[in-house]
Amino acid sequence: MRLRYLSIIIFFITVLSAQAQQVGRKIESFNAGWRFYLGNDTLASQANYNDSHWRQLNLPHDWSIEGAFDGKSTSTQAEGGLPTGIGWYRKTFNLPASAKGQKVFIDFDGVHRNSEVWINGRYLGKRPNGYISFRYDLTPYLKYGAAKNVIAVKVDNSGQPNSRWYTGSGIYRNVWLVTTGKAYFTYGGTFVSTPKVDAKSATIHVQTTVVPGAANLKLKTLVYDNQRKLVASQISAVQSSDDTLVRFAEQGLSVPQPKLWSVNHPDLYKVELQLLSGEKVLDTYIVNTGIRTFNFDPQQGFLLNGERMKIKGVCMHHDLGALGAAVNVRAMERQLQILKNMGCNAIRTSHNPPAPEFLDLCDQMGFLVMDEAFDMWKKKKSKHDYHEYWDAWHQIDLEDQVRRDRNHPSVFIWSIGNEIREQFDSTGITIGRELVNIVKKLDPTRPVTSALSEANPKKNFVYQSGALDLVGLNYHQEVYADFPKNYPGEKFIAAETMSALATRGFYDQPADTTRLWPASSKEKYTKGNPEMAVTAYDNVAAYWGSTHEETWKIIKKHDYLSGLFVWTGFDYIGEPVPYAWPARSSYYGIVDLAGFPKDAYYMYQSEWTNKNVLHILPHWNWQPGKTVDVWAYYNNADEVELYLNGKSLGVKKKEGDNLHVMWRVKYEPGTIKAVSRKKGKTVLTREVHTAGKPARIELVADRSQIKADGKDLSFVTVKVLDKDGNLVPDADNLIKFAVKGGRIAGVDNGSQVSMEPFQANQRKAFHGMCLAIVQGSVNPGKIVLTATVQGLPATTISLVAK
Repeated sequence: MRLRYLSIIIFFITVLSAQAQQVGRKIESFNAGWRFYLGNDTLASQANYNDSHWRQLNLPHDWSIEGAFDGKSTSTQAEGGLPTGIGWYRKTFNLPASAKGQKVFIDFDGVHRNSEVWINGRYLGKRPNGYISFRYDLTPYLKYGAAKNVIAVKVDNSGQPNSRWYTGSGIYRNVWLVTTGKAYFTYGGTFVSTPKVDAKSATIHVQTTVVPGAANLKLKTLVYDNQRKLVASQISAVQSSDDTLVRFAEQGLSVPQPKLWSVNHPDLYKVELQLLSGEKVLDTYIVNTGIRTFNFDPQQGFLLNGERMKIKGVCMHHDLGALGAAVNVRAMERQLQILKNMGCNAIRTSHNPPAPEFLDLCDQMGFLVMDEAFDMWKKKKSKHDYHEYWDAWHQIDLEDQVRRDRNHPSVFIWSIGNEIREQFDSTGITIGRELVNIVKKLDPTRPVTSALSEANPKKNFVYQSGALDLVGLNYHQEVYADFPKNYPGEKFIAAETMSALATRGFYDQPADTTRLWPASSKEKYTKGNPEMAVTAYDNVAAYWGSTHEETWKIIKKHDYLSGLFVWTGFDYIGEPVPYAWPARSSYYGIVDLAGFPKDAYYMYQSEWTNKNVLHILPHWNWQPGKTVDVWAYYNNADEVELYLNGKSLGVKKKEGDNLHVMWRVKYEPGTIKAVSRKKGKTVLTREVHTAGKPARIELVADRSQIKADGKDLSFVTVKVLDKDGNLVPDADNLIKFAVKGGRIAGVDNGSQVSMEPFQANQRKAFHGMCLAIVQGSVNPGKIVLTATVQGLPATTISLVAK
């Protein structure tokens, strides 16, 4: 597929510039200037249809996130109770006369779901899968010069329910117009790998195919390091050809003293393929690759570049909180930055192929990726899910996914399914083998797994297929220690773990007992508390899972356990176990839906990073005399001493394999202070104060300068503080926003039960905090956000768009 480039570091700015100027190929964003209608009009596919009354917008677009929560929605609580339905998109555009004689394609990165596309009234095709990228050839139907072209897209997400989580609706990923000459590199036809790597040299292996359209074709490949230095080149002749396809001899380019891609140093190389006729460049195709080796070992676990490391991963659904499913690079980057700061080094794209830009970010930021294909096969999990299209589409979709993603160095595992129901009958053997064969034909370099919820190998037919390279177990942490005995000679990954539950800022007492909630499959929804909250102490989990600490302690103990993926990194819309409506988003995340870390975040940070960590919880606003359990997560220290209003409550040390310490304290207003020490010397000090009444609002932007491109975002954290600057933990003030020079792209507060819309200019604080997402325009200049609360002074913050 074509690549998009992000301007995170100078190297990629350079690559982007090169991409725009590459000879023989033009890639244009096709996101601007669309019209949209929510509803169905069968005449809208016609070229002369009058769409002047339709809404104007730019893509990507998710119409579901714009709607109101509704407990009676056909999408059900599992999908957040947001509206779905049918929508139409149309765009009118011109092509210059100079484009005549060239090939013109439209590339959709993802449309959810059941998209159908017409160009100038001519039907191009349908793609049911909402997560797959696809291309159509527009060339035979186009008009040039002053004549107008009309592309129409119908999106049908009306068949409900069709998912176990929020999907979004619409053309929610990017769209591209690609123009090439008559001879060009095929869509997904290039495969770059690094089969031989050592300290002295590495081999970059290149396979590619082109559509013929000229004589005397040759392939010239250039490899550049991240300093733009040419480090390898090679020219190859045609190996075989027919009327429709040309295959070049496979190339092996030697790179001296390679800079290896790793999670801490994600060095990338640019591989530039040039299609030549004689000395003329007909087409250019660019791949960013990383040179690295990795393998799973039955005894040592996982090794990256020959060094053993634990996979410290999280599962992530694709929604971006208040922004819904509509792809935004900065929003995805923010999520990954928050996880990176926690020590996370791997992502499982549960349970579908991600946006291409997400993998670009993982390449650049140093995340390993388990790239997952399906949540179901032929046997359904929801009434109208992908099982309806399995027979006709699964091979095409899986092939397209592998071709698109196989050049990403971050991708290190393919997953062919999640908790597939065919685990429990012999069809799991047949289908499992088929899917693995599809993957291996296109990419023999990476292991294939399936996320298995049946941990008994004698009962799991997908495992019995013998096709999996890697045994991926979901939950069942009680069997991990015995993995070598139960699965002799096999390689392990915990594909999904924990399902621990929490609401940011909410605490139940006491905190030294574990609750499974729901306790069994017979008690899916049970009564909890009026707030419909779950305590943020790490002592609650769904019956199939565990607390955060329980499973991690097992994984860290045994070398043969390569690592894990926690369910989940962030809260997501939908699947709000353990509560019924009006709960509408999940409680599973280590980070809440707004991007605010819950307390368990600091347990992982203390375990997964080398940075000094000391975090104490809970807040310090309680009824006088109440007994409160105080926890501390810490590292790089021998002990922690806790003080209440200057009086020592004793020193605590982690005992055995415990990952936190606890004091049981009779509450009195004032200050609790924790001091961590190593060999008697203070490492860190943390204090939590009793907060008074709300006195002011604080606005903190994650970035004060953003790009003036109409897409970039600044995430502004809003805190309700008392007169001394302490967060007021029970504040729920309504905060109204006004912005000049930009717009409010979304608001949130992390509450799993709020019925407030995400697309609004106001939000109530939740446990003292909320979020305003500010988006600039295409015009450079100052952006001013003002927050007002009844009875408190207004607060402003200034941003700059450049």
